[in-house]
Amino acid sequence: MIKRAPDADLKPVERKALTFVRNRIMHGGAAPSVRELASELGFSSPRSAALIIDRLIELGFLRRRVDDRALQLLRMPAEARDRASTVEVPLVGCVPCGAPLLAQENLEAMIPVSTTLVRSGRRYFLLRARGDSMTEAGIEDGSLVLVRQQSSANNGDVVVALVDDEATIKELRQSDDAVVLVPRSENSTHKPIVLQRDFQVQGVVVATLPDWEG
Repeated sequence: MIKRAPDADLKPVERKALTFVRNRIMHGGAAPSVRELASELGFSSPRSAALIIDRLIELGFLRRRVDDRALQLLRMPAEARDRASTVEVPLVGCVPCGAPLLAQENLEAMIPVSTTLVRSGRRYFLLRARGDSMTEAGIEDGSLVLVRQQSSANNGDVVVALVDDEATIKELRQSDDAVVLVPRSENSTHKPIVLQRDFQVQGVVVATLPDWEG
């Protein structure tokens, strides 16, 4: 049974471990291995890091995915969050073909996001951008984008769309006859994707989060 421990019960080394896991997921795209965590914490043996991971799982801060045993970050200690009011938003990773975007197996972490960016009553998720097709919209390779979950969008919105069961981030242009997903990049290899109606809008990008190591 998972416990939710008071944040004050965490030891400094456990807080450091959580911060390292969070930053690696956010900026590296994957949780660290036990050996990497041991090295970061200054342990000579991975066993010590494994015990810390086990305790953080027991206390409800971490969880292992069923499919690949990768670590998922469920929450951070309250005092490690921004002082402003925040909402926990799921960060999802690269989405396999056919898998629902917000399926549990795609969850990497729950990230606190300021309520100045999210509106009450709406659902949001974070997605890590890949490639350079949207750099002119301020979305770089590896950027974390905040997405408001919705199934429709307006012309000119930057959307997350599912095309052939794969997620892509593009500017939406639509008419009565067709839909065009437009890249915004100086890289001329990126071409507009012209569709009929065989796609799904998963959400509208509302912000790109700054690089954050807090």
